[in-house]
Amino acid sequence: MKTLSLSILSIFLLTAYNTPTTNNGSYNPAESQDITFDFENYSLGKAPTGWTTYFTGKGDLGKWQILDDHGNKVLAQTSKENFGYHFDVIVNNELSYKDVEITVRFKGTDGEEDQGGGPVWRYKDANNYYIARANPLENNYRVYKVIDGNRRQLNSVNMEIKSGKWYSLKITMKGDKINCYFNDELKMEATDNSFQNAGKTGLWTKADAVTYFDDLKIKDIE
Repeated sequence: MKTLSLSILSIFLLTAYNTPTTNNGSYNPAESQDITFDFENYSLGKAPTGWTTYFTGKGDLGKWQILDDHGNKVLAQTSKENFGYHFDVIVNNELSYKDVEITVRFKGTDGEEDQGGGPVWRYKDANNYYIARANPLENNYRVYKVIDGNRRQLNSVNMEIKSGKWYSLKITMKGDKINCYFNDELKMEATDNSFQNAGKTGLWTKADAVTYFDDLKIKDIE
């Protein structure tokens, strides 16, 4: 009986840990709370459950999977088969936000054309969303909107970014105001009203970038 009780408790804790229990999306729209994905309890070698992959532009669907990074599980885009105007996206299926704060750690690990990555928000579909990304190969941090599959830059800042090193990106958007932080320091601001409704949140890479992500935190802001 004790063994059975422990098994039931373990299943409950595992489910609760991998399922966002705080949100402003479809789970409980009346509450305004935070969500964190550290990816530790997802299965290695697979895309996380409850997420869907897409791509914008040319090429084939990328490969998002959970990897072990020196004993720590991360979510990574690992395909190196796409080049040029190709953006890989993975979004959470359930959560929807308008005014939002997103924090994520990222590390560019490989890619000849690109090693960048970052969060997407107010995601409508594979051709319409906001994106902010940092790129070690270009040493810059940029924020864009993608409209009907066309990426348009809203702001950019040059800075030193090294491959194989973890960095923290934070994006806040309230109304039409966007703030972009790098390692907790405000680096860019932009104003845009192209997407005025709530949308899905996720992660993004470009071309052949192999990029790792961890500790994705999503917070509704009022």
